[in-house]
Amino acid sequence: MKVTKLPPLNSLRAFEAVVRHMSFTKAADELFVTPAALSYQIKQLETFLGVKLFNRLNRAIELTEQGLLIYPGVEQAFSQLTLSMRLLERRSASNVLVVSAAPAFTAKWLAPRLYRFLALHPQIDARISSTLALTNLQVDDVDVAIRFGRGNYPDYCEIKLFDDYVVPMCSPEFLQRRKNFNLESLNNETLIHDDTHTTAKFTIASWQDWYKSVALSYNPLKKSLHFNVADHGLNAAISGAGVVLGRMALAQSDLDAGRLVMPFTHKIKVDFSFYALSLKSRANEPHIKAFRQWLVAEVQGNIDLSAQGPVA
Repeated sequence: MKVTKLPPLNSLRAFEAVVRHMSFTKAADELFVTPAALSYQIKQLETFLGVKLFNRLNRAIELTEQGLLIYPGVEQAFSQLTLSMRLLERRSASNVLVVSAAPAFTAKWLAPRLYRFLALHPQIDARISSTLALTNLQVDDVDVAIRFGRGNYPDYCEIKLFDDYVVPMCSPEFLQRRKNFNLESLNNETLIHDDTHTTAKFTIASWQDWYKSVALSYNPLKKSLHFNVADHGLNAAISGAGVVLGRMALAQSDLDAGRLVMPFTHKIKVDFSFYALSLKSRANEPHIKAFRQWLVAEVQGNIDLSAQGPVA
């Protein structure tokens, strides 16, 4: 097979879609053509290349050896083309800012503050994507990603926002109903657990870690509630369901408003911290730069979490 020029783009696009769906019908639906027209494009490509690309089975299709050989390059080419178009679209829509952050961080820290950013930059259309999935800024339609990690992200311009700490928290009404509440009293209460680490790639300090840090014996069989989203555990504690080992970065507004109190001030520093990431190549685009600067200003105006009580 000697190819001196590229085949028609439509035939390559048809080939990529058929392989991705492994179905002529589904590929035709995606490309808004009839199955017959799609089959013609594939036949056109096979004729151009001088090889057979598919084996037609009774109710299925499979790639031939030649089809398997060329598909990775075709798929990569269309992926790169799609990425280039997305980058152009991003540059054209300079007033759109897409931020990715974890659901709990969005609910407890970012969303309550965003009105201040919009007041400063009313021309920016802010769109928040809440997810625990790691965002790839090279591929995904995201301008700024807020991550919980250890820093040192290659190819990214990173800003460390703040560290995090865990400390027991409960509602003030919960505490008022209990006279002489002390460390030993925890053994009689429902402990609320943040199990975010079961669905995300990080580990936070647990109740067992906190008990160990204050030289108490931990009983895993005691009454407990488990949530895999951090703000759900905080909300349960606010309602009086028990004592949560809350993350201060997420609970600060609830503590400030008196919805939560800390019966004990001893806390543990979490291994990970919050970072704002953007591509180095895009960090100085006006809407991204404005958001990064606003984040820094918000953090500098925030309470120093490490200044409240002893840290383990």
